[in-house]
Amino acid sequence: MVAVGTSFAQENPNGFLASAGQHDGPIPHFEFSTDDVARADQFDAWRHNFATMLDLTPTGNSPETIDGRQVIWDLGCLAFTSISTGALNFAGLPGHVRGDALDHWMMTLFLDGGASTIAGQRSFDGGAGTVQLHSLGQPFDGHVTDSHMLMLLIPRDFFQEHSGALSLAEFSTLSGGMGSLLADYIIGLAKRLPTLTIADLPGVAAATRAMILACITPSPDHLDEARAPISNMLLERARQYINANLYNPSLDNDMLCRALGISRTRLYRLFEPSGGVMRYILHRRLVDAHSKLADPTETRRIFEIAEQRGFNDGAEFSRAFRREFGYSPSEVRSRGLGAIPARPVADLASLEPVERLGHLLRRLQS
Repeated sequence: MVAVGTSFAQENPNGFLASAGQHDGPIPHFEFSTDDVARADQFDAWRHNFATMLDLTPTGNSPETIDGRQVIWDLGCLAFTSISTGALNFAGLPGHVRGDALDHWMMTLFLDGGASTIAGQRSFDGGAGTVQLHSLGQPFDGHVTDSHMLMLLIPRDFFQEHSGALSLAEFSTLSGGMGSLLADYIIGLAKRLPTLTIADLPGVAAATRAMILACITPSPDHLDEARAPISNMLLERARQYINANLYNPSLDNDMLCRALGISRTRLYRLFEPSGGVMRYILHRRLVDAHSKLADPTETRRIFEIAEQRGFNDGAEFSRAFRREFGYSPSEVRSRGLGAIPARPVADLASLEPVERLGHLLRRLQS
């Protein structure tokens, strides 16, 4: 058996604390792949890698081999890992009860594949895009397919007085709008970790705590604490949805509310800086039309391009286009104004110097 875990301790024997003084250094992370292990020892090595939290057993015709890759990020008070694994069986370790040293929550987001779990009288399944919550302090067992997943390992004292609320969500799949929001946050965290430093860890921990509490136990206090990160994630999801459905004539407030799982009031607040939801949709459709009109390979009539984007009246489209860009649709073609809309220069001279940048940024946002 290859003692994979020992290499981590040798590289960073004190974990995050060993690097705490290097505030500008990268967040510690460690990689392991069974590609670097002899085939006959691969599953033993992979099993040893998880031995402190799970007992793994093989499936299939080659029980000694497995395709496994893992990256672990040391977040100080949290651990974050990206895992690609072949199919296997898993079980909580015997003797792990509350009060033992390892009694963490295991929050798993599947990017590909999925898992089935049985915990006492409860059973649940989860596939790509779903977040599952296990308790390492309780008995359970299950099966995972060939999968790629992101996992947060969370000690119970990370939530302190809110641990009881999270316990109610143990051994379940988090679904619905808030579950999707949490999945988006976890994916975003994975993308940003390579660019962050140790000095960023307190902010990462605070944002992660707020997002988990808001998504699992969405009380008014928790939602307020996580208002900024939640709003940013929701707004980005809304923008992506609008872009994907830009030509859909049914695209409106109600359609967005259903897709995001939020109220109309919440949606209005998200798009208030942009002048409202429909104003933003109009802006995106006009920008998209501008891009097509500036494309020399686009031979359709102006009205056909406008009609595809929800404009049934040519004069109405021309007026909206001129208000948006300061010139007519026909001028884009006749003058070759380019694929990027050319807006009139903002009148910043009349503003106080300290107001100019904010005014310009707000204008660009809308």
